[in-house]
Order: sequence, then structure tokens, then C-alpha cells
Amino acid sequence: MQPINRFKRKPKKFWADVRTISQAVGYTERGKIGKGKIKVPTISEIESAYEKLGLGTSHLCVDHKLTALGVELLAYFEARSELLHDYAEPNLMDATPLYDKKTGKRLNAECENTTRARREFERLRNKLDTKCPIPENKQKGDKKAPAYFTGMINMLIENASNGASCNYNPLELTTVTKDRAPLRTLARRVDGAFPSVVNPIAIWEIKEYYYTTTFGSRVADGVYETLLDGMELEELHEHEQRKVLHYLFVDSHFTWWVCGKGYLCRIVDMLHMGYVDEVLFGREIFDRLPVLASEWAKIAKET
Repeated sequence: MQPINRFKRKPKKFWADVRTISQAVGYTERGKIGKGKIKVPTISEIESAYEKLGLGTSHLCVDHKLTALGVELLAYFEARSELLHDYAEPNLMDATPLYDKKTGKRLNAECENTTRARREFERLRNKLDTKCPIPENKQKGDKKAPAYFTGMINMLIENASNGASCNYNPLELTTVTKDRAPLRTLARRVDGAFPSVVNPIAIWEIKEYYYTTTFGSRVADGVYETLLDGMELEELHEHEQRKVLHYLFVDSHFTWWVCGKGYLCRIVDMLHMGYVDEVLFGREIFDRLPVLASEWAKIAKET
């Protein structure tokens, strides 16, 4: 998913309204878990919410008629909902059936996407002759398996870049240098860097949560960690004119769509705020990641 040009780099006060409205009105419509749609707020709902918060609405509407800013905000909420319903949700995969620990009830729907991540991983591993690392997940017992999404990402990058140098598991902080001295060092370790964590062309975070049965704080923290990286990279670009491409790879239909639609909204907001260059949801990696990795390899050869 790439940002819609119309909503790229809006003033930060625009996003203040987006966040305030989303919090006050809600990210999703009420319904059974996993069934609620991404909410597109109405003017009446916004006016009521702002009144309860003690905030004015004259910048959004006058005499119940939208201002130019109000028109843009409602257009953005509609676009955010369409992107997630029509684009993100159909691409999200799961790796295994999930069951409630207490009741034994099946949590994710019985459909082809339930085990699609595992099957796509096996297909790629049999098809591609790659030597990149395939990490194991952190599960135990029957759930112990390769980290399917990470493994597929690694294989696709190696194949598309023709085996170019790449750090698939950085164990050190990302550093951008000038005159052989550190210019900026990011606060966190990322999940991958091309070609290296020192002066990378691209860095990325991978959020695959195939085995979680609730949307916990660990998953939520993953969103804010990516936001922190993006804010640091924005500062680097603005003050030092050094651009590092920043990507977020996300998968697990149950975790993100059934349990975490509000955080998917935050991810789309983050994308349009410019804190990530692209977000790839599940199956999107098969078409888009080879294009990106080949572009990174071309840039590496030219520099």
C-alpha cells in the first residue's frame, strides 16, 4: 500500500483532527468482534464529540456546512476505510487455525487464508534457490515453525536483488554517517536493512503475529515503535537531507483485522503522515517486494 497523493504530508494540525476524531467517535462501528466496519464519522458525530471535549468546530463546519478542511477530513476517513476494506483485509493471511484456550472455540474463520501463510512459504521455499536466513518463530510445541512471513520477505529480497548484500537480522542500531563519523543513530534495532545498518538505502519492520489470540500491548507497541523510527528518519531528512527508505510489513488476518482494526487505521495514518514510505499487507509482498528490492539493488550499484 502506497499513500494517496492527495493526503500526503498534510499539515500536522490536520492529523491532530484525524486522531482526535478517531479517538472520540471510534475507529470501528459497533458489532461482533471482527465484524465491525471501519468507521467513517458524520459531521453530527464530530460536532457532538468535540462539544463533549470542549473543543470548537468552526474550523470544520459553519452552520452545519463543511469548510474546506472539513471536506478534506471526511474524504480522508472515507479513503482510509476503503483502503483497509478493499485492499488490506483481502491480503492478510494466517498461518494456522486458532482456538480459544478456555472454550476451545475456533477463532479464525475456516477459509483458504487460515493456513495460507504456511502454504505460500512452502511454495516459495521450493521455488526459489536462496541462501538467506529463515528464522524460527518463538512458539513452542506444535506451533514451533519457521517465521513464515519473515522467511518469505527474506527470500523475495534475496531473489529480486540477485543475492546483493543485505542484513536480514541487524543486531545493532542503524547509523547514518558523514565524513566517516556518526551523523544520526536510531534509537531502536530494526528487523532488516539493505545493504547494511550503516548508511542503509532501506530499513524495515516486520509485524507477523500469527499465533496471538488477543490484541495485546506487545502488538500495539509494534505500531508505535515504527512511528518512532519514522519520526527519527523524518528529522534526519529535514535537517541533513539524507533519505532512508522506511517500510512496514504486516500480516495475520486474525490479529490485525479481527482484533486490531483501530491499529490498522493508525498505520494508514502513519503512512500518509510520511513516517513510512510503504506498508505491505500479507500477500502484497509477492508482487510489490520484488519491485522494491530490485530498485534498492540498482541504487546500491549506482552509489
